[in-house]
Amino acid sequence: MQAARHVVCALSGGVDSAVAALLLRRRGYQVTGVFMKNWDSLDEHGACAADRDCEDAYKVCRILDIPFHQVSYIKEYWNDVFSDFLNEYEKGRTPNPDIVCNKHIKFSCFLHYAVDNLGADAIATGHYARTSLEDEEVFQQRHMKRPEGLFRNRFEVRNPVKLLQAADSFKDQTFFLSQVSQEALRRTIFPLGELTKDFVKKIAAENGLQHVLQKKESMGICFIGKRNFEHFILQYLQARPGKFISIEDNTVLGTHKGWFLYTLGQRAKISGLREPWYVVDKDGTKGDVLVAPRMDHPALYRDLLRTDRVHWIAEEPPAALVRDKMMECHFRFRHQMALVPCVLTLNQDGTVWVTAVKAVRGLALGQFAVFYKGDECLGSGKILRLGPSAYTLQKGRSRATAAPKGSGGGPGDSPGLCPTP
Repeated sequence: MQAARHVVCALSGGVDSAVAALLLRRRGYQVTGVFMKNWDSLDEHGACAADRDCEDAYKVCRILDIPFHQVSYIKEYWNDVFSDFLNEYEKGRTPNPDIVCNKHIKFSCFLHYAVDNLGADAIATGHYARTSLEDEEVFQQRHMKRPEGLFRNRFEVRNPVKLLQAADSFKDQTFFLSQVSQEALRRTIFPLGELTKDFVKKIAAENGLQHVLQKKESMGICFIGKRNFEHFILQYLQARPGKFISIEDNTVLGTHKGWFLYTLGQRAKISGLREPWYVVDKDGTKGDVLVAPRMDHPALYRDLLRTDRVHWIAEEPPAALVRDKMMECHFRFRHQMALVPCVLTLNQDGTVWVTAVKAVRGLALGQFAVFYKGDECLGSGKILRLGPSAYTLQKGRSRATAAPKGSGGGPGDSPGLCPTP
């Protein structure tokens, strides 16, 4: 008789990963729970949130009668995730540490620990996502010999594992998994992929997991928690005072402690002003933050961006994009935002231009543009360049209309970026 398959499940101390471990046990697998400690700090009450989560994860293992392990990735998290987070902010970008953490910690460090140290046949997490592999196909990956060297990529590209959106479209977390490697996806089971959050809570309630069911769902950046974002960042980055300036008439409206503290689209808290103003641009050289008076101001809307080299889940760009150099698909740059129809233009260096069919609000450098075709998540690229805002284009058109015929109009006069490779 074949020994039970060994699945190592990441436990966060929350309801989703607890139910994932429970469902794996129900499938007859030998399950081991592992809690990852990635950050070491006290909350505003002087208690360590990670210790509470670890205790909750341990209780889950006791209830399910499975082995429990704890592993620390504090050093790796600092080097690969938090340092990147600070560097991006210092450059005035808006990073997404959850995407970076999944890539470097959960689906790299944890995967290798589970396979090499615990002898796992597969790993599992509580993410709401699916892949194109059945469990048995995942288990077979351990015994598949992959070609080395030159032929390795060709072999894997012919048989890529697809990352698919979850059945619960509101909870779908493929956005956060869009930088995960083929190697990791081949070894991963997502037990919650076909379930809704309400049904997951029902399973927890019926199986004695009340202690995780009652916890508030974690939102926002894990290492900041409930603390004030500005205070937190200024513990690590030096304040660089600057001015809030109206994009419409260059009026100075107030001062701030650092242009890197603001992201495009957010409301700017300007002392003494009742009406809301929103961040539309930043001047890193002068340290100024440009703001506009309405939430729907045209300076907040853009329809063009360029990414860094895209991480394709299948390791290669889609065949249609390679063949035609252009492809229609959808993208989003924030979790749970509606998918935006767009056209991708592939550049020779692996970067892409993304042209949205309709201008979108609040695009910011450093965010990840995550691409979708149907229910498949294709991968993502970090946004490194933005096209002109609708406001800039409007002003350019107004100037062109006002200018006498035959004046100017040279190729260098365009206010925008040109989407060429």
